[in-house]
Amino acid sequence: LVSPEIGVSVSAHNVVVELAKAPDSTGPWEKFSFGPDPSILQERLFVTEENVDGFLGTALCPSSCSQSALESQPLIEVLDVSEDRIQIRVE
Repeated sequence: LVSPEIGVSVSAHNVVVELAKAPDSTGPWEKFSFGPDPSILQERLFVTEENVDGFLGTALCPSSCSQSALESQPLIEVLDVSEDRIQIRVE
């Protein structure tokens, strides 16, 4: 993280924490953890193609699925993510 670029904005019903990666850190963030105490952190995933594929693969076909069932699953592509919408294409 780059500490000068970290910011916090608090309102009556919301908190926004802005984080910035260090210049030598590459690739998208896959997940983050949060909580009031390090011993009870909750994990959340960012919306990426890999995370959506993993989530839907688990939801649509649990570990007991056969290989042919896994191969017939739809192709899911995350097209756009913004503050107010997520656009996903399924083939």
